[in-house]
Amino acid sequence: VEGVTNVVNNIEVLPLSPFDDTIRRAAFRAIYGDPSLSMRYGYQAVPSIHIIVKNGHIRLEGVVANQDDKNIAGLKANQVPNAFSVENDLQVEGK
Repeated sequence: VEGVTNVVNNIEVLPLSPFDDTIRRAAFRAIYGDPSLSMRYGYQAVPSIHIIVKNGHIRLEGVVANQDDKNIAGLKANQVPNAFSVENDLQVEGK
């Protein structure tokens, strides 16, 4: 791409982990099982709330419409059994 002088590759391939897979599925069900979040975000081809699990730690990334949706997603993720921590990095549209 013209004008680009430097690219930093921060892509990380996470190791296969049945433990992380279980937490990821539970987080997905908790977040997208909430009626207010599922209607707004659950029926998109690529959901805007991304759930990343690494070594039992959950990170939420993506964009939501408002602060309430961000808070609800964070609360739902914090209810997932066996997760060590939740980092809510969701961004609110327009901020």
